[in-house]
Amino acid sequence: MERITVDLPKEWLSVADICEYMGVSTFVVTSQLRSGALPGVKFGREWRVARRDFEDWLNEQRARSVARRSVDGRAG
Repeated sequence: MERITVDLPKEWLSVADICEYMGVSTFVVTSQLRSGALPGVKFGREWRVARRDFEDWLNEQRARSVARRSVDGRAG
């Protein structure tokens, strides 16, 4: 499986950047940040995520999804 790379020109991504990239709501991203599942740092009221951490998180989520499908007997 080829590694996902995030082709964005920034080293630090905002919640809005991640929402736009993933096509999800701010609620989805902030809930992942608050739970600690997606590593990030908070500056005042604003969250920032290192692009490399976001890439690692995406790849981990995909690997887990593929593993779950394998265990469930579905093709990945």
